[in-house]
Amino acid sequence: MALDENQRVCLVRQYRHAAGGWILELPAGKLEPNEPPLATAQRELIEEAGLRGREWQSLGVCTPSPGILTEVVHLFLATGLENTRSALERAEVLEVRWVPLEEAFEWVLNGTITDAKTALGLTRARHVVAEGRRPAPADS
Repeated sequence: MALDENQRVCLVRQYRHAAGGWILELPAGKLEPNEPPLATAQRELIEEAGLRGREWQSLGVCTPSPGILTEVVHLFLATGLENTRSALERAEVLEVRWVPLEEAFEWVLNGTITDAKTALGLTRARHVVAEGRRPAPADS
């Protein structure tokens, strides 16, 4: 999750066939073989949003569907953002949107945001911001 100095979060609006339409979600992607989760998060933020974060913090992990999948999602908070050139994959069609963190969190509560990793990432980041706490630095 990328959070700018104005407390706005970077979301991507992306068409997802499995969801049957367009959804709002945090920039994300799959781990490449032998790629650490933090490196994946950093790469995906550049590819999808054209952003680099100077500071990265872990927001923990989640298991989106442990009854049927072994997938583990690693959540990170990126701050100290800098613009760079995006590098979308050929099949990716998405739109970057900047939304105030509190508004994005309201979208979690009212069902506008339905993606589980996005809902949890926003919730954890909002808690960190509200408490004025900083989570532990992310491992490289």
